[in-house]
Amino acid sequence: MANWTRLTEAQIRKAEREGQLRNLAGEGKPLPDRPGDALVDPGDAVGFRMMAEAGALPQEIALKAQLDEARAAWQAATREDDRKRLMARLADLQMRYEIARDARRKFLR
Repeated sequence: MANWTRLTEAQIRKAEREGQLRNLAGEGKPLPDRPGDALVDPGDAVGFRMMAEAGALPQEIALKAQLDEARAAWQAATREDDRKRLMARLADLQMRYEIARDARRKFLR
């Protein structure tokens, strides 16, 4: 098990023991599906959510949000010059996202 997964599991168990996971909005309901979530390890997703609630999102997540927005803008674009410009932005964001993701994975090894 990866260090990140162990840390995440430990934090979840601690929060359960302290009662921090009781009476939360949406308790007992499935998590909403979001595009791209299938590509994120469930342990990482929990850790990212905890970090977001603490106001400390890693760069990887901020880039993922920008990437999703840029992808939607590219799909909505109708003019060829807009699509080319947006495709260049998508390529740049994708590269930066992959670099940030690889850096996190190397750090956690």
